Amino acid sequence: MNNGYYETLDENFNQALKFFETEYSKTELLDFLKTGNIAQRQIAALKLDSINSKDEAIILVSNLTGQDGKIREAVSLRLKELTQNNNFLKYFYCEENYDIFLDAITDINANICRNIINVVLNLKSNDEFCTYFCPKLISLANELLDIVEKFDFQDGKYKVNKEAFKLYWCLETIYVLWDKVNFEELKKIIIRAKDIQEYTIREKCAKILTRKFDDIELEKIRKELKNDKNYYVRRF
Repeated sequence: MNNGYYETLDENFNQALKFFETEYSKTELLDFLKTGNIAQRQIAALKLDSINSKDEAIILVSNLTGQDGKIREAVSLRLKELTQNNNFLKYFYCEENYDIFLDAITDINANICRNIINVVLNLKSNDEFCTYFCPKLISLANELLDIVEKFDFQDGKYKVNKEAFKLYWCLETIYVLWDKVNFEELKKIIIRAKDIQEYTIREKCAKILTRKFDDIELEKIRKELKNDKNYYVRRF
């Protein structure tokens, strides 16, 4: 690498540090989230400590997809924290946000997935959210299963790993919303996913089944997974 690279890196770091140390109004932070560069959006998200309208919530959530990973992760962390406060949570009830959350639970960055699943957990008590979000979640899980079931996990293709990764986090979200999703649809997903070669998928099935469903067939599958060849599956 040439010296110009390091000079640019140092310059970017110094600009980010200066921005972080400067106090900005809430209006300025929201403007950065709308039009700023990577460092400005990232630090604006971390500095934003309150949400007071649905419009403000939409501005923050809109940075959760289609942006650099540094921005997405900072936004996901702030969303997890803000939605823990009931004074702010009410402003996030919006279908536009729900669609972005559905996309974000299968982000390539696992930290973002975890943070947004926490957001989903915070939204779970709202019936309107569950009515809109849960059918889309089930549909996404089935779409991913359609893809993953066709692959040989021994071939090492990145596409296999990427789709399995998405399904893994989709099942983790189903675990959180287990009592809000349609039971028969959930059952169909478990029946399909329990035979996936990738052990992490079976692991999530086993975790979902710790919810103790009153169903003979699911209980049989739970016992089957309890004797799985993989430790991480049978530990549940």
